[in-house]
Amino acid sequence: MRKIEFFDTSLRDGEQTPGVSFSISEKVTIAKQLEKWGISVIEAGFPAASPDSFEAVKQIADSLNDTAVTALARCVISDIDKAVEAVKGAKYPQIHVFIATSPIHMKYKLKISPEEVLKNIDKCVRYARERVEVVEFSPEDATRTELNFLLEAVQTAVDAGATYINIPDTVGYTTPEEYGKIFKFLIENIKSEREIIFSPHCHDDLGMAVANSLAAIKAGAGRVEGTVNGIGERAGNAALEEIAVALHIRKDFYQAQSPLKLSETAATAELISQFSGIAIPKNKAIVGANAFAHESGIHQDGVLKNAETYEIITPELVGIKHNSLPLGKLSGRHAFSEKLTELNIAYDDESLAILFEKFKKLADKKKEITDADVHALFTGETVKNLAGFILDNVQIDGHKALVQLKNQEEEIYVSQGEGSGSVDAIFKAIDKVFNHQLKLISYSVDAVTDGIDAQATTLVSVENLSTGTIFNAKGVDYDVLKGSAIAYMNANVLVQKENLQGKVEQISAHDGI
Repeated sequence: MRKIEFFDTSLRDGEQTPGVSFSISEKVTIAKQLEKWGISVIEAGFPAASPDSFEAVKQIADSLNDTAVTALARCVISDIDKAVEAVKGAKYPQIHVFIATSPIHMKYKLKISPEEVLKNIDKCVRYARERVEVVEFSPEDATRTELNFLLEAVQTAVDAGATYINIPDTVGYTTPEEYGKIFKFLIENIKSEREIIFSPHCHDDLGMAVANSLAAIKAGAGRVEGTVNGIGERAGNAALEEIAVALHIRKDFYQAQSPLKLSETAATAELISQFSGIAIPKNKAIVGANAFAHESGIHQDGVLKNAETYEIITPELVGIKHNSLPLGKLSGRHAFSEKLTELNIAYDDESLAILFEKFKKLADKKKEITDADVHALFTGETVKNLAGFILDNVQIDGHKALVQLKNQEEEIYVSQGEGSGSVDAIFKAIDKVFNHQLKLISYSVDAVTDGIDAQATTLVSVENLSTGTIFNAKGVDYDVLKGSAIAYMNANVLVQKENLQGKVEQISAHDGI
C-alpha cells in the first residue's frame, strides 16, 4: 500500500487567512505539534515576505528533528536566497519555488510571455537545486492553465532538477474528475530518469478541496498539501485531518495511507484553533464538537446497540478520549502532570508551576476539570504573553471599567473607560493605553466545555485603520470579562507590532499558490 507524504502549509498558506497572525513562538509550538502528528514536511513560511517570516522559518528549521522544513519562494533569485538561508539549519531542508502559468495570470499579473515564464522556471529551479537537494515546483493557477503548456512548464522544472511537482488549484476552480485527469496526463507524459512525486494543493472555493485532493491521490499523487482545520485564504485549503482519516477509513478504495499519528489529530486541531482565533465549527468533519454526537432517537438506539451503525470513525481514533479520569480541586501536582502527559502537552518545571497554579484557581470555580479545560489552560497561557503584555487586573463598576496591564519590564499601565456596557468599557480603557486607530469588526464568546461553569474563549477581530490590516486575537478564561480584556489587549499588541515596524510588504497575501 502506498504511503502518501503529508505537506502542511498551515504556517504559510494558513496564515494568509484574513485576521490570522501567528507569533514566532506560536509558529514554533505549532511546528513541534505537527512533527508529533507525523507531518512529512512543513512549509514554515515565505522568508522574503518580512523579517518576522524569515526568523520564524529559521527557528522552526533549527527546532525539528524528524520533519522536513521547506520555505516558499517566487521564481525570483533574491527570494530563493532568502529561503535557502532560512532553512539551512534544518535536518531535511527543502525549497518550494512557484510561478503562475495560466493565461490570465501571465497576462495581467506577471505581464510576461509564456516563453519568459519557461525561462524563469528553468533558471530559478536550477538555481535552487544547486543549493538544496530537494526542490518542489508549483505552476500557480495550474487548473486554469492550458494542458499542453502545463506539461511544458512541468517538464522544464523536472529537467532543471525539481523532484516534487505540485499542481495547485489556486482558486478552487476544478472538480475531482477534471483534477484526476490532469494528474494522470502529467504522470503519463513527464519524462524523467528519476522518480518525480506529484502533489495536489487545493483551495475550497467550491467546497471540493478535500474531494479534489483525494482524486489526485487516486490518480497517482504521492504527496498531498493542505492545512489543519482547512484554514487559508478565502474559503480555505484542503483540511489535512479529513484527508488522513478518509485514507484510513477507505483504504480499500484508495489503496494508500497517511504517515499521521491519528490520535494526535484532535490536539493538533485544537492548537491551531486557539492560536488562529478561529473556532472549529461544531459540524466540522473529524474534529467538530458534533462529529460523534447523535441527536436522532433512531441513531441513538442504533449506536447503543452497535456503534458501527452510525459511526464510521471512533472518537478514540482521532484522540478524543471519552473515558479519561477527570481532575478536581483535590487533585495534586502529580495527577495534573500525568494529565498533561496523557494529553501530549509539553511542559517544563517552570511552565508546570504556572499551569498548576491556574489549574487550582480554576478548580475552585469548577467541580470537575475536563480534558478540554486543561487544553484551554495550556493554550490560554501560551498565548497570553503574546508580546510581553499581561492583564494584571480588571475591575467593573456598572458601565465603568478599570484595567491594569503590565509589560515585560514590569511597568504598570492603569486606565479607566466608560461605555455602553461592561465589555465596551473594558475595550475603551484598553484603547487609552495603546492609543491606536483601530476598529472592532467582530466579538464573540464560545464555551470551551459544557455547563454553566465552562471556560470561555473570547475572539475579537480588529482592523488597523492606519494600514487596513485585520487581526484576530483571543483570550481564554473562566471569567468572560477577563477573557474579553485579554483578547482585546492581544489585538492591540498585534496592531502595535505592525505600526512599530512600519508598513511591511505583504507578499504572501497576494502571491501565494
